[in-house]
Amino acid sequence: MARFLLSIILYFWGLSLLHSQNLYFPPNTSNVWETTTPNSLGWCESNLDSLKTYLSAQNTKAFIILKDGKIVVEWYFGSFTADNSWYWASAGKTLTSFLIGKAQEDGLLSINHKASQYLGAGWTSCTTAQENAITIKNQLSMSSGLNDAGDSFCTLPSCLTYLAPPNTRWAYHNGPYTLLDGVIEGATGQTLQAYTTNILQSKTGITGLWFKSGYNNVFYSKPRIMARFGILMQNNGVWNGQTILGDLNYLNQARNTSQTMNPSYGYLWWLNGKSSYMLPQSQLTFQGALFPNAPADIYAALGKDGQILSISPSTGLIVIRMGESPTNNGNDGLVAVGLCNEIWKRVNLVRNPCNITSINDLKDDSFKVYPNPSIQNFTLETDLSDYDIKITDIMGKVVFEESHVLSSLYNPNIVLKSGMYHVHIQKNQSVWVKKIVISK
Repeated sequence: MARFLLSIILYFWGLSLLHSQNLYFPPNTSNVWETTTPNSLGWCESNLDSLKTYLSAQNTKAFIILKDGKIVVEWYFGSFTADNSWYWASAGKTLTSFLIGKAQEDGLLSINHKASQYLGAGWTSCTTAQENAITIKNQLSMSSGLNDAGDSFCTLPSCLTYLAPPNTRWAYHNGPYTLLDGVIEGATGQTLQAYTTNILQSKTGITGLWFKSGYNNVFYSKPRIMARFGILMQNNGVWNGQTILGDLNYLNQARNTSQTMNPSYGYLWWLNGKSSYMLPQSQLTFQGALFPNAPADIYAALGKDGQILSISPSTGLIVIRMGESPTNNGNDGLVAVGLCNEIWKRVNLVRNPCNITSINDLKDDSFKVYPNPSIQNFTLETDLSDYDIKITDIMGKVVFEESHVLSSLYNPNIVLKSGMYHVHIQKNQSVWVKKIVISK
């Protein structure tokens, strides 16, 4: 098992290294940005229209796809242009994560230090012992144990009350996160804006402004600035040969599971490809990957109203969406999990060969898989006949195939290990995909 995990890690590391060696960096002080065409990448250009139509219907303002740093798709909607700024909402948490890592690298703080060392005593209503147990790492990983009931944005001591010991409960609690800004200011002696500018602007061209909104500090920038930050993260903190954040250990921690309760959360980054996930304003655990339609190695910055920065090291792709609240927001709430998954579903139809049908033909009720989760055996139900079945694991490896299935009810004869799988059925040029979780 350890050898298998090591091989997976080395595989993705190798892909990431390959892409980083070919990575393009736009100039820091101009609007010049190299592009490449979908056709030159072997993508299905005929599926671009359905992607654009979907994004427009979801109140999108800006949408960008980068491949190895170069722009493949760049769309703006309505009166919004490349020169307009937009808010990152909670996607800006990842900027804070980066700045905390930089401050630690420079010896200005340690994420294992108690938060009160930089915020001062009495930043909560807890006892001294309870408060001193909360570290910067707890703030980064949403594991402070403070009570998130009521106004979870409030940063006043009266709002920050004890509920559980740190590291025993995950909750998307904005108040303790926002106070990381105070940690940065206390550790560096600079305002959040000044420190952001000094670390990022001249070296990477990442510009933008933090604005106070209620209790929150919200970052605003042009869409291409978010793209620049994506490239910086994709290249592990190095911009065009200049190291901005060289602590690779911290960066790896930030983009991997940070606590035991929610595998899909790092240091303010959302993580795909994990066995389960939790969402804001809930203590429920959901089985399966966060974005089943997306590459398993994606890590993402997600914010309210569908602000998305998603990065896939293995494919060299960065997908960005800025805009107003999508019409199918569903249960996304404070983060855009559902929208990100739906966007990647359509991006896949663009970046894959054209023999995959357009998204309009992919109906959610085309087939069912049950029970789900399943201990082992499961049934596939569809109104189709003479179709092909393929089952893939979370890494995309085919573990089962059957052609020309005639029955509307089908039980795959296969023994699967615990984990998440995707069941594909294909008839002619149409493909449908469902997620199945095996839990033994």
